[in-house]
Amino acid sequence: MPGEMEVADSVLDLIGNTPLVRLGRVGRGLTCDLLAKMETTNPGGSVKDRPAVAMVDAAERDGLLKPGGTIVEPTSGNTGVGLAIVAAQRGYRCIFVMSDKMSEEKVALLRAYGAEVVVCPTAVPPEHPDSYYSTAERLVRETPDSFRPDQYSNPANPAEHERSTGPEVWRQTAGRVTHFVAGIGTGGSITGVGHYLKTQNPDVQIIGADPEGSVYSGGAGRPYLVEGVGEDFWPTTYDPSVVDRVVRVSDAESFAMARRVTREEGLLIGGSCGTAVHAALVVAQELGPDAVVVVLVPDSGRNYLSKIFDDQWMLDFGFVRAGAPCAGDVLGAKEKDSRIPDLVLITPEEPARRAIGTMRDLGVSQVIVSVTTDLPLAAKEVSGVVNELELMDRAFGDASVLDRPVKEVMSPNMPVVGVGEPVSALVGQLDRAPSVLVLEGGHPVGVLTRSDVLSFLASRSPG
Repeated sequence: MPGEMEVADSVLDLIGNTPLVRLGRVGRGLTCDLLAKMETTNPGGSVKDRPAVAMVDAAERDGLLKPGGTIVEPTSGNTGVGLAIVAAQRGYRCIFVMSDKMSEEKVALLRAYGAEVVVCPTAVPPEHPDSYYSTAERLVRETPDSFRPDQYSNPANPAEHERSTGPEVWRQTAGRVTHFVAGIGTGGSITGVGHYLKTQNPDVQIIGADPEGSVYSGGAGRPYLVEGVGEDFWPTTYDPSVVDRVVRVSDAESFAMARRVTREEGLLIGGSCGTAVHAALVVAQELGPDAVVVVLVPDSGRNYLSKIFDDQWMLDFGFVRAGAPCAGDVLGAKEKDSRIPDLVLITPEEPARRAIGTMRDLGVSQVIVSVTTDLPLAAKEVSGVVNELELMDRAFGDASVLDRPVKEVMSPNMPVVGVGEPVSALVGQLDRAPSVLVLEGGHPVGVLTRSDVLSFLASRSPG
């Protein structure tokens, strides 16, 4: 007699029960076990499949989502994919709102599932009408029979991780897990898994991995480049009392670790995974042979091939170097005046007359317009430049422009180059503009002009 076929009734039945794998090469030299919980094996390729099903189940049960209704959600992409999979199975329409820092692959993937995608600016506060939170709320109001799961406040989000992910980690480690490390986004996975593990053993340490700039590690919610982790507000799905420690990780550290894990372990992982693995290594280096560190790997690197796995993108944002001589060498050789900061900044609401005063006092010909003057800046926080000659031309025709806000008289952003880009790329940009903004690790660090390049080249020529 033939045996029973091994077949799932639906793709939704394949969510969960993801494997653990030892990070033996990245963790070489550690005395403890470093294990990755591979959420990449979920049907949608990420940990977000779990709460997506749970939130839709709860909405259906509570009568909040009716047959043929529309799901509206702000998402970094992965929750959207999970919701789109459920929607495809159950006949719902989807509208997803994303910030403009998300990769093109993520937008294309959601559209491949038949979802509508609305892209919003990153460098605005959550309460701004154009933020992706505000936009999602507006779309819910405007769309009949719509439901917003709101993964940031939906109790089904952490509850699903307490129901499934936490017990899996406990079972797969035979109760030996001593440290659990995860990035903090909505806070659902770290809260749910943390609650479960601490009910089994209160001594298990729960470690959050967080980007620089995010509120969880003490930032003000300023922009950063890593996607799908960190926040600029405190979601109710996050329970800080369950987290014993938060490790702050820079974009550069996140991307370098994602590339390292991919090349050394053969596991193609995303930038937020790099954030988590970097934090796990920081913790693991302090531990002895009895420790078992489990790090949640939330998604695949396939969504980031045009970014962190693209050498040119990494060059453009100053994460890698192409070799000498490069823009960083020109910046390092630039003569410094102790009176003049590396970046001369003004905010958009200040009057243009103040920009003139700043340029006159410092002896510079331009000032950078940024939403903040607090350093380090994020590239997204730079909105334009006030140029001495252009402002003079406008003021000659109409002197009243000097009393208008800088945002009304500024010019578009100057071109940018990464600190590691070759001097030839710098020269190419300066053929089209009088100055360029130099980025290092995604942060503006200085301005270079044609004069700076000429001085650098002259210093290198014989005689």
